[in-house]
Amino acid sequence: MQAGQTPVFVMNTAPERQSGRKAQISNITAAKTVADVIRTCLGPKAMLKMILDPMGGILLTNDGNAILREIEVAHPAAKNMIELSRTQDEECGDGTTSVTILAGEILAQSLSQLERDIHPVVIISAYNKALKESLEIIKRISIPINVNDDEEMLSLIKTSIGTKFVVRWSDLMCNLALQAVRTVAQDPELDPSVPGVKSVDIKRYARVEKVPGGEIEQSRVLNGIMLNKDITHPKMRRRIAKPRIVLLDCPLEYKKGESQTNIEITKDTDWSRIQELEEEQVKAMVDKIVEFKPDLVITEKGISDYAQHFLYKANVSAIRRVRKSDNNRVARAIGATIVNRIEDLRESDVGTGCGLFYIEKIGDEYFTFLDECDSPKACTILLRGPSKDILNEIDRNLADAMSVARNVIFNPILAPGGGATEMAISVGLQQKARSITGVEGWPFRAVADAMEVIPRTLVQNAGGNAIRVLTELRAKHANGEHSWGIDGFTGKVVDMKTYGLYESASVKIQILKTAIEAARMLLRVDDVVQATRKDKERESGGQPVLEAE
Repeated sequence: MQAGQTPVFVMNTAPERQSGRKAQISNITAAKTVADVIRTCLGPKAMLKMILDPMGGILLTNDGNAILREIEVAHPAAKNMIELSRTQDEECGDGTTSVTILAGEILAQSLSQLERDIHPVVIISAYNKALKESLEIIKRISIPINVNDDEEMLSLIKTSIGTKFVVRWSDLMCNLALQAVRTVAQDPELDPSVPGVKSVDIKRYARVEKVPGGEIEQSRVLNGIMLNKDITHPKMRRRIAKPRIVLLDCPLEYKKGESQTNIEITKDTDWSRIQELEEEQVKAMVDKIVEFKPDLVITEKGISDYAQHFLYKANVSAIRRVRKSDNNRVARAIGATIVNRIEDLRESDVGTGCGLFYIEKIGDEYFTFLDECDSPKACTILLRGPSKDILNEIDRNLADAMSVARNVIFNPILAPGGGATEMAISVGLQQKARSITGVEGWPFRAVADAMEVIPRTLVQNAGGNAIRVLTELRAKHANGEHSWGIDGFTGKVVDMKTYGLYESASVKIQILKTAIEAARMLLRVDDVVQATRKDKERESGGQPVLEAE
């Protein structure tokens, strides 16, 4: 072996195979460990986690999904638990910590069922019945919400960010989230001109632009779009009221050959003629655009120096190399159509919905604003803050708030928060378990016991006495007072109706479905085998595979 070369060890012995009860206990232990990592991140008194990345950067957050996304795990069951959080975040945007804690607790309760020698199939069957009953209980205790009432919507959004870093600016963040969601929402019932089904695409049409510097209070939702771009020519207009805007997806440059093109020139006049042809070609393209009297041209491709010159002469401002996603947002905000060929440009494609175009310098960079749009169906949320780390955390919290507002538009019902819904399900399942005969009654009760983990964790994180408070809360729910839950600040029992803490029922439903489905899946596993060398060679198309340490 050459000096300084790193040795490569080929591992011939596969890790120990786990099967039967041993595999199930290993999976349950791994899932519970992941749940314990983020247990202290639940509720308004949640602790922060500081995560160091390999490059030396730090992440400070109490967002369950952000934490689980950053940590590295090797155990397959632990990876499955982390995937739960990601699924919950994509589906609802909220409840990522709750779903992991609940799934971990349901699996921990399953351990005692397995020790009683109850077959996993029987446990899974009982879990299915418990899930069905739980969804019925949520439906029974939920109340409707008027999505057009600002006060009700803002109080709901406040519950989702009440446990997060931005709670100090909760009123501002709630307003930003609600305004953004209402801007991008499309409902065919309210607006007959909107085709298709109801949609609230915040991922595509509500972009967050984070600009370090300034104060958090300066954050706002623009009535239009903001781009991190400047005009191409220094003498072009930088402020235009009521501009006519043309959006292009083609270059304003002379047409180059599709493949490598060689031209042989014999006379010196031919060279100048070629340059003239290029100039004429670009001028013809610009003239075609100028026919429609635009004030601003935005293209996703390049603009040559010739084109810039001709556009400036025609008093037209131009912006080039805009991202495809940004161009789509601009089109939706100003009512324009993106054109792929200049020959296809029509009067109806020109956007006239923008009230003001201007360019402003923020920090060290120039930003283009298309503001004061008539009826924008897309928007930009401008976030200001002292540092990048704080802005990233605000961005994560704002995304959760927007997701909650979006969920309620699709499913306008609310369930009581503060662990009230979970305790109502727990008490309801305990009562139902009395009527279940046979072995299935045990795992049914196990789900009821697992549901108490949410109110119990809220009390513990607030520094309260978990046994005394939970006994008091259980008594309230046994009397049918389903709106009573835990005050996350004091750890005491309060009525959520007077406290005003209600959460989106669709988030609660998704938490239950995801947690119980994860528990069912991991209980079905009775063998953990590592793929052998032959299996791997088969997957890699017959290429030999070396396992290096």
